[in-house]
Amino acid sequence: MPKRECGVEKELREWFRGAGRVVVVGVGNPIRMDDFVGLKIVQDLKGKAPSDRVMLVEGETVPENYLQEIVEFKPTHVLIIDAAKMGLKAGEVKLISPQELTSYPAFSTHMLPLRIFCEYLKTINAKIGLLLIEPEKTDFGEGITQKVETVSRTINEVLLKLLT
Repeated sequence: MPKRECGVEKELREWFRGAGRVVVVGVGNPIRMDDFVGLKIVQDLKGKAPSDRVMLVEGETVPENYLQEIVEFKPTHVLIIDAAKMGLKAGEVKLISPQELTSYPAFSTHMLPLRIFCEYLKTINAKIGLLLIEPEKTDFGEGITQKVETVSRTINEVLLKLLT
């Protein structure tokens, strides 16, 4: 019996339709527990995604530092992965457009809000999406909670399937 597609896989498959060159930006703070999840997903993709058409960026708390590299890569799609307090259950995932960012509370460990980063990215005419993961803990410390770790592995598997 074939394995059923999970909700996030179906959404991402649709979002990636027609993708040529893809940039995946992991955003977050490595010393704020679950806020590290975006970076972790990108780190886990390194060496597995085809580098000729997939650029992986560990944006940490300053993804805007990579704007020039992203522009020069000429992507058709830019996926930003980050932890975001959205009032959901820990580990729940939402794929949203930059325009939807105003609907979510402005919790951020980043230098510039993601909304502004996305405004800069609009100049390259790429499809931009944000894959947001509800954190369980964002206290200072290392290590991701079990719920968010499990979601991170699932997202990693889905992205590998879609990007290779």
